[in-house]
Amino acid sequence: MSSLSTNYLATAMKMLEHACAQNASVLKKLGAVIGGSLAKGGVLHTFGSGHSEIIAREIIGRAGCLVCVSGIADPTGGFIENLVGYGTKLAERYDRAHGLLPGETVIVISNSGKNSSPIEVALYAKSKGLTVVGLTCVEMSKAAPTVHPGGKRLHEVVDHVLDNSGVPGDAITPVTNGVMAGPTSTLIGATLLNLLSLEVIAWLKAGGHPAPVLRSQNMPDAIAYNRKLGKKYKGRLSRQLA
Repeated sequence: MSSLSTNYLATAMKMLEHACAQNASVLKKLGAVIGGSLAKGGVLHTFGSGHSEIIAREIIGRAGCLVCVSGIADPTGGFIENLVGYGTKLAERYDRAHGLLPGETVIVISNSGKNSSPIEVALYAKSKGLTVVGLTCVEMSKAAPTVHPGGKRLHEVVDHVLDNSGVPGDAITPVTNGVMAGPTSTLIGATLLNLLSLEVIAWLKAGGHPAPVLRSQNMPDAIAYNRKLGKKYKGRLSRQLA
């Protein structure tokens, strides 16, 4: 590997270990909160604007993840995430189609934590009685003023914070003349969501509740198995199993 890639890998692995340790207690707590909701038939929701949508989709409709996870999509891909009111409209439309129900949980993902859409989705979900989790970079948020008219950033409006332990600007590897490469928010954010999923599954298992975990559709009989799991959540999932 080049010196740049070696530097990135070493630094990123240290950051990942730190983030996992730093967030361990919150992940454990959320495992019980979300697990309790799912045990009653609830759904876990995710939202990420712009590149954060990749992280939000990490645990949706994926082998080894819970079937009862649904995503609030932004058809503009974050292009107008700072148009005030747009995030509220996204949440309202999703609510009408799939339901954001009291007692459920939504994970809102924004590395900067300063853009309007994620903050508005979080505030809308709170007004509906959901538990709201913010997956963000707290250090980045503190370095950049919010553009939301309420004056707060994502980590200041949610119920629970998962901090990806990143740095302002996200990239960690010096290239030249102040140019940085190698972002970490996706790597660490996706890992934290998978750890959270496992904490939920562990809580369900410990309580004697079924854990509706999807199988890879490339395995024998998996498609029929997954369809059976998804039947219970018909109409509630943004990515309904065919």
